[in-house]
Amino acid sequence: MAVTGMRAEGVRGLAVRTVRAAGGALAELVGGLGTAAQALALLSLLAVTALTAPLGVGLLLVPLALRALHALAGRERERLGRRGPEVIAPDRPPVRLRPALTDPTTRRELHWLLRHGTLGLPLGLLGVLLPLSAVRDTTFPLYWRFAPKDLTATSVGYGTAHSWADACAVSMFGVGSLAVILGLSPAMARLQAAPGRRLLAAGPDQDLSLRVAELTATRAAALDAHATELRRIERALHDGTQNRLVSVTVLLGAARRQVARDPSRADEILERAQSAAEQALAELRTVSRSILPPVLGDRGLAGALSGLAAESPVPCRIDVDAPERCAASVEATAYFVVAEALTNVARHSGARRAAVTVRVRGGRLALTVTDDGRGGADDGGGSGLTGIRRRVAAHDGTLRLTSPVGGPTCLEVELPCGT
Repeated sequence: MAVTGMRAEGVRGLAVRTVRAAGGALAELVGGLGTAAQALALLSLLAVTALTAPLGVGLLLVPLALRALHALAGRERERLGRRGPEVIAPDRPPVRLRPALTDPTTRRELHWLLRHGTLGLPLGLLGVLLPLSAVRDTTFPLYWRFAPKDLTATSVGYGTAHSWADACAVSMFGVGSLAVILGLSPAMARLQAAPGRRLLAAGPDQDLSLRVAELTATRAAALDAHATELRRIERALHDGTQNRLVSVTVLLGAARRQVARDPSRADEILERAQSAAEQALAELRTVSRSILPPVLGDRGLAGALSGLAAESPVPCRIDVDAPERCAASVEATAYFVVAEALTNVARHSGARRAAVTVRVRGGRLALTVTDDGRGGADDGGGSGLTGIRRRVAAHDGTLRLTSPVGGPTCLEVELPCGT
């Protein structure tokens, strides 16, 4: 019985992992469809530029076309980085014709553009059409009697159903599409992403000193953030809890001396000592929660953020979609970012409502905090945003703040999930 249960649990786990992998692959294919369509349009622009270059018109379009190429390649690097390992960008390529002709980065980006516009586009279309085909054909027996007589039975445009047997045969096409999704979509996503990962990354001849300097600064920021946290904890223990405990010790000594002389007075002093001890215990709990909230381990990130929303003075909606857990330090950073952001919303924004959205995909945690307040937030204004930026930088994450005067305010944070 135990062996059978273990086998059933293993099969169930395999099924769940397969479905999740297929869903992530479809999302990646659909995401690649957007950049592939832009790549195809940019290929058309480059063709027009090349054809009109002898007339002089194409020469005027070269800077525009090269800027569009580099921008699209940058967006593809960001997309691939959200779905997997970071694609390190090379040095900024030129936008003038003569330097671009000899620039290896521009040639690699042009090669990627051709591959992605011709191969990535059909793969992205399959990522859209296969789920639609699976749903349409699988459910065909449910509605074929109500469909027009000349309606094509299958999604591939072949055949017409005239009987229940035909309708059931059509449903087999849907089952086949579902099998393709579960079995082949991860490979299709890897095939779509392969040109970008190979051609858009910095080559061996590229100078990575800027990236090394960035990582060095990130490590320094992490060490500085760690030292700042230690100083904060030391101040909290020294100025709060330690003073409470000293007060408890003094009151207990006074109560012991009063026992023989005036027991009623001793009871009063003991009550004060008990109150001071309870306050010290509450401050210890506050300090311990500020190090690593226990609720993260007990209820996960979704439960912890729901607790923050319940305590927020501003009504807050929480939407967490995290099928995979991140490293404890990353979840703690996300928790503190949301806590500080909601505190800023309550204190400074004048907002009536706020929303927190968390998505975990492809080894990245994307966090968004929005509010409908007055806006004008500035991370250099001492409102806590500087601390948020320091925490995010310690994990080599990114932070983007959009807060025009009059609102709304949107704080977007992205962190690597870690291991």
